[in-house]
Amino acid sequence: MVTPAARKVMVVADPTPHSAAALQYALSHALLEQDELILFHIENPNSWKNTFSTFLRRPSFPSGATAPNSVPEGASTDIDFLDQMKRACEIAQPKIPVRIEKTDMDGKDKATVILSKSKALGIDLIIIGQRRSLSSAILGYRRPSGSMKVSKLIDTADYLIENGPCTCVGVQKKGQNGGYVLNSKTHKNFWLLA
Repeated sequence: MVTPAARKVMVVADPTPHSAAALQYALSHALLEQDELILFHIENPNSWKNTFSTFLRRPSFPSGATAPNSVPEGASTDIDFLDQMKRACEIAQPKIPVRIEKTDMDGKDKATVILSKSKALGIDLIIIGQRRSLSSAILGYRRPSGSMKVSKLIDTADYLIENGPCTCVGVQKKGQNGGYVLNSKTHKNFWLLA
């Protein structure tokens, strides 16, 4: 039996429930034993609040593995949530190497930074949490040609899916036990029951 080649899998990590859902999907469905997982965080201290504790309160890891109980009150730094994500990965998939990569936005938009870093690291698969409104999912908004700054009609995940140098999967968690809705270049609104 031939073992598949090792892949570099990037999960875009931030302290949101959408990012936690993307990580859960990666750990339970996308990663193979020989893969390397890269948790990639773009530091932008003015744009987020720490909601990662929802991931730790309600984990759904394969093989009955569990995450640490909780994040202490007031622990909202990027280091805390990234360390917690890495620890959850090591518990759920102990044979998969996990590393953390961080970068600043430096005045660029998030999608441009992710594309640049994925090319530099030789990423084979990008997994990103996706929050989509019903209207954008139905109407399928597209960004006009040109710069990312021209319009905000399409979210970061959709832009990465359409323009990424590798496969990109946008993940939406549907309820506690409702599975995932996945979006990629070849599959739109694919329902995966988990």
